Amino acid sequence: MKQSVFQQFSALVQQNFGIQLPQEKKALLESRLFKLMNENNTRPELASEEAFLEYIKGDASGCGLAMLAEAITTHHTFFMREADHFDFYAREVLPFLAETIKDGDVRTWCAASSTGEEAYTLAMLLSDYFSPLGPKWETTLLATDLSRDVLEKGKSGVFTLASVKTLPLAWQSNYFIPCGDGNYQVIESLRRKVLFRQFNLMNPVFPFKKPFHVIFCRNVMIYFDAPTRELLVQKFFDFLEPGGFLFIGHSEVIEKRGNNFDYVMPSIYRKKGAFT
Repeated sequence: MKQSVFQQFSALVQQNFGIQLPQEKKALLESRLFKLMNENNTRPELASEEAFLEYIKGDASGCGLAMLAEAITTHHTFFMREADHFDFYAREVLPFLAETIKDGDVRTWCAASSTGEEAYTLAMLLSDYFSPLGPKWETTLLATDLSRDVLEKGKSGVFTLASVKTLPLAWQSNYFIPCGDGNYQVIESLRRKVLFRQFNLMNPVFPFKKPFHVIFCRNVMIYFDAPTRELLVQKFFDFLEPGGFLFIGHSEVIEKRGNNFDYVMPSIYRKKGAFT
């Protein structure tokens, strides 16, 4: 790939998705675009890297950008990833929510849900805690991602036996059923508790009508530069209830200066204030 073409792709990715593509990522971009072009070799707009670049620039529908997003994003996740987060969530956060939320509406956002393992883990924890407390509690959570492909995977709720076997036996028996080919599917009642929606964290306006009590956005901001991270953290602050919790990845931090989050423990922060 010509250096000038790489630089233009890099600028597009930064501008539209907030993701940095430094020079050392050039080989990765080349391999991802080669795969994309090889799988769509009858389409003239994908005949070459230059043709794809020009297609994106002239495409008002956003389809080209969507194809680029699918090509450059990495979706590595698994059930109970960074398990101490879920331990804290179950031990500290859920009892706090039950005590302080008066209307029974528990609002949780997985802001980079990938193929759904994180969202379903939270849904199982919510179900375990709130179902015995009666029908007052609404625990449906929002799971968003940039990629349509991984959202469709998440919606299906189908996972391999090897993946499901990492979970507690009670969860395996209560929340999964065999669905053929050695795979298991999340039961329908739990799938209905997760709303998968496409969303770009770089959108200038977040459309949510109510703030959340908990936001998970883990292992995403490592791909952003410092100004992009700061803007996103401010948006998370704006869309958290006072006293709400923000979970980020273990390799990520929030700058202490100029923010209104209290540090709870590594990669867990809390918005100052109290629920109303």
